[in-house]
Amino acid sequence: MARRERTRHLIELGGLVQKAGLVGIADDDRAMLYGAFLEIAQRMQSDEDSQFKLLLRRRGARAFATDAEQTSASRNQRKADGPRNKMIDGDHKC
Repeated sequence: MARRERTRHLIELGGLVQKAGLVGIADDDRAMLYGAFLEIAQRMQSDEDSQFKLLLRRRGARAFATDAEQTSASRNQRKADGPRNKMIDGDHKC
């Protein structure tokens, strides 16, 4: 079971890389992405950069909240639209 949980965790982290737009920005250059992650990790390990960690956490939380709001608004709009009209030129399609 631990292996499945680890796999899921890694997939979710990969999703965050994609969601942040890093894959497109780096043109899927894995060496560039890895270098960027190493740079961020080094900066986050520095004792002087507790403000940097706070900034990243706030920025991420704000992005998650915005995504959740957009998803909710989209769902609500689909519910308000109701089922799609299947009538085309007076003919009922099944």
